[in-house]
Amino acid sequence: MELELQVETTDQEKKVEDTQTKTDNVIVVDYKMVTFSLAGRDYAIDIMNVKEIAKAGRFTYVPNTLPFVLGVYNLRGEIIPILDLRLFFNIEIPERDENKLESLLILDVGDQKFGVVVDKIDKVIGVQKSTIQPPHPLFGDISIKYISGVVECNNRLYVILDVSRIFSSKEEKETEAKKKESMKFSTRGGMPHLSGALKAGADKKVSVAKAAPEQKPKENSVEKNLPFIKESLANYKKFYTSEINESWVRHRFNEWCETKNNENAQIQNENEAEQFLSTFWSSNTDKWWTKEFADQVYNILPDNSAKQIIVWNPGCGKGIETYSLACILKKRYPTAKIRIYAQDIDLLAVSNAALMSVPSNLSGQWYSSYLTRKTNGEYTFSQDIKDSVLFEYHDCKNTNALPMVDIVFARDILSLLEEASQKAVIADFQEKMKGNAIAILGENETMPSEFRFGENTKGALVAYTKE
Repeated sequence: MELELQVETTDQEKKVEDTQTKTDNVIVVDYKMVTFSLAGRDYAIDIMNVKEIAKAGRFTYVPNTLPFVLGVYNLRGEIIPILDLRLFFNIEIPERDENKLESLLILDVGDQKFGVVVDKIDKVIGVQKSTIQPPHPLFGDISIKYISGVVECNNRLYVILDVSRIFSSKEEKETEAKKKESMKFSTRGGMPHLSGALKAGADKKVSVAKAAPEQKPKENSVEKNLPFIKESLANYKKFYTSEINESWVRHRFNEWCETKNNENAQIQNENEAEQFLSTFWSSNTDKWWTKEFADQVYNILPDNSAKQIIVWNPGCGKGIETYSLACILKKRYPTAKIRIYAQDIDLLAVSNAALMSVPSNLSGQWYSSYLTRKTNGEYTFSQDIKDSVLFEYHDCKNTNALPMVDIVFARDILSLLEEASQKAVIADFQEKMKGNAIAILGENETMPSEFRFGENTKGALVAYTKE
């Protein structure tokens, strides 16, 4: 189960935000970090290195590794090494319980991914880079060479770790060229280096893929090639074909063959996979909604006299969709209290969403009634709209501690989950939907027949109801 990281600003913080945006003595938050604790001390890592936050245990032991390597872990099909930062820094820890779930930070360092175990993960904090001081041996219990700086925030002193130094060394960089040439498995300090071998395997796959068109028959039917298309979309773009989207994939493949003149119709690389999916995404995805689309959403929302409207918005991204939906809900249900649970696994996106500024050109569009102007002239959403949204760092595949909901707004997100996870999440939708609730999926997605949802179509949108 992954740890939820809630990003929610208080009234006092919102007031501070407005005062900080004045042109005089402006304070610019240009550095964000994820904070955590080790042996009672506060530490932080640049948010740009943090891929996600998780809870996990029972790591697979790897022999002949260093003591701080707990093993490897299967993270949604990707095998990553797990390191205990407490052991790495020679910090004493109590005897480990194998059944205990550990707090993990999943880090991206260069082209490598690691999981690190810490005592407790705290929150995301934004500071000014100019306030970060150089490291000093007195700060923390660890070697100064692993510290990039220290910063004080809210009366707490945070030691910022330099993950690039922790996970790499000059010697490793010098030997990298030799590894690429030999493409052989090698070990250093007892830890296996698989990058060269994996890259070699990837290169072999590419060469086979390029040779395939010369060997395959000229016949290019959908049935024959669909399994390869499914596999390519999953490998290159994490797009999983199932009953939810197979109708679109088949139609798109016919178009794709025409553009390729029925030759070399297989997807050869990530760029081609992106081109193949270019027409899949729903209208106004990651964009400010046009009035036409906003009206479509308004018209498909059912009558509801409840005093509170609860909405589940998984895959909220940067929050553009969530705020746009909040405005429409406020218009559709003017006397109700709106509460939207907006979730995403993009930590940086959900961290910034609560502080979003709005382009000035929207002030003359349908958004105008829901905007307010800050002291520096920029526009943002009114306090009423902001208070209706709770942005959360959470993976919808994991347990969702949500109340019963009136609306599920989940456009395109299901297609980015493996088929088993798709069904599990839809079952979760069904379980948490009230009797009169609706669910809205992507424009090229449909509910699997086994769940027996009713349908109400308005334009390009379909509202699914519980039978």
